[in-house]
Amino acid sequence: MITRRAIIVCCFVSSVVCAGALANAADAPKKTARILGITQSAGFKHGSVSRKGDQLSPAERAMTDLGIASNLFRLDVTQDVSKITKEQLDNYDIVWFYTTGDLPFDPAVQDYLFKEWVKKKGRGFIGTHSAADTYHNYEPYWEMIGGTFNGHPWNAGDRVTISVHDTNHPVSKPWGEEFEITDEIYQFKHWQPEKVHVLMSLNMAKTKLKKPYQVPIAWVKNYGDGKVLHMSLGHREDVWTNEKYMQSLLGGIKWI
Repeated sequence: MITRRAIIVCCFVSSVVCAGALANAADAPKKTARILGITQSAGFKHGSVSRKGDQLSPAERAMTDLGIASNLFRLDVTQDVSKITKEQLDNYDIVWFYTTGDLPFDPAVQDYLFKEWVKKKGRGFIGTHSAADTYHNYEPYWEMIGGTFNGHPWNAGDRVTISVHDTNHPVSKPWGEEFEITDEIYQFKHWQPEKVHVLMSLNMAKTKLKKPYQVPIAWVKNYGDGKVLHMSLGHREDVWTNEKYMQSLLGGIKWI
């Protein structure tokens, strides 16, 4: 079942795919979170957010299925931000980005989202993978998210070891104390470790290519009265079929 509000949003925002219908309305929690997913690419376009015809992309499908299976949220997704309004943003609890480049928001809406909306109580932002490769020159964005993409010396085919620093946080708990994964790993500029809680980072000692600095993989932060999560993993399509990865994102949604 898609709510009337979801239908309105779908009709109003071009190129929107509405999803997240509750598997069983009778079993629905009193309040399900509403998530607006933005998977538009104004720079490099990843396979994980590439649609075939009118089908959802792998990342969009994975998040949609997660909402249905968990019965905790519903997802609306768009690859055209140009028609999003402030009023529409206020319908949502969480905004999720898997994006690149300078997205063509209305400037007033863009400022509202990153300077006001995300700082409100009960609101949250989730960035996956290339969300950090977005708005390199727009300081309110990288001030919010905590860092900006600065290359990926560890490429999509590299097998890396990740250390988990906080095994109790809902985002990092599914991974245990350490794990190996094949995925593209970003390093960052505008990195603000003093303003975030790093949950996981690249284990340099167990990774073939070594650098003399920390490479965070996932972090969280309070931002005003809102909450922010960035998860660097997610380049490869098969990562979006990794049960621990999806449980990690679900943990982030619960935390927000």
